[in-house]
Amino acid sequence: MKKALLVCSFAMLMTGCASITRGTKEVLVIDSTPQDAKAQLSTGQVLQTPASFEVPRRDTITVTVTKPGYKPRTVVLSSEVGGGGAAGMAGNVFVGGIIGAGIDAGTGAMYEHKPNPLMVILEKE
Repeated sequence: MKKALLVCSFAMLMTGCASITRGTKEVLVIDSTPQDAKAQLSTGQVLQTPASFEVPRRDTITVTVTKPGYKPRTVVLSSEVGGGGAAGMAGNVFVGGIIGAGIDAGTGAMYEHKPNPLMVILEKE
């Protein structure tokens, strides 16, 4: 029993709270006016709007939205510490300590892209 408790305690200290509760990826939703435009991410992913992409939380993402007859639009989404990430980091104070905080910062679990969802309005050419 003591050994199991020790193993569980060690496992909790070696993981970050946000890494466990939020993961290192998030769903980025992109929509446009007009819809059915091509949304291409700097990660190489391409879908028609409205679209949902799974992206790494800590990466800066460039989104280019195009549609024939409209001017292309490019938006750069940087990641920042989000509300859930801040709460996960606060949990590290109680559970994971400095190791957990380092893991959350290193994996990017404490970050999120804003705005999400991203709404892009295209202008006619």
